[in-house]
Amino acid sequence: MLNRIVLIGRLTQDPDLRYTNSGTAVANFTLAVDRMRANQNGERETDFVPIVVWQKQAEICAQYLHKGRQAAVDGRLQIRSFENREGQKVKIAEVVAESVRFLDRGDPQNSGTMYGSQQKPSGSGTSSDNRQAEPAKSQRFEDDPFADDSQTIDISDDDLPF
Repeated sequence: MLNRIVLIGRLTQDPDLRYTNSGTAVANFTLAVDRMRANQNGERETDFVPIVVWQKQAEICAQYLHKGRQAAVDGRLQIRSFENREGQKVKIAEVVAESVRFLDRGDPQNSGTMYGSQQKPSGSGTSSDNRQAEPAKSQRFEDDPFADDSQTIDISDDDLPF
């Protein structure tokens, strides 16, 4: 059996970071995800998916993700139930994140990093430190690398591995 969810969307609010009684970090946020197909009016509908992130990853998400930032979440679907204040049983579907990737350029130090694992360069701030950090900027793709460059590729079907 397989329980895997992959979502790309934008945060509807800043992550809410809390700690359990045992000191484990847990962050919650909602991801706005557009559906693949348009509705009858030709508009794409948006789903608002609750995300739960645990431990160090929760702290990093709370530090670097903010409302409006784009993120990719890879995780599993979890359905939990509890009794609300009125004594009614409530079921909630949420995605428990196994990995979170920051996709947009909201923070240049952390764009496109998984779990926020990209470390900020350390150093004294001298010009030699600035030159070492420069290649990282040039490795970013400012343009779409798969954009049509008007060149055709001539490949026969026999050359394809599938």
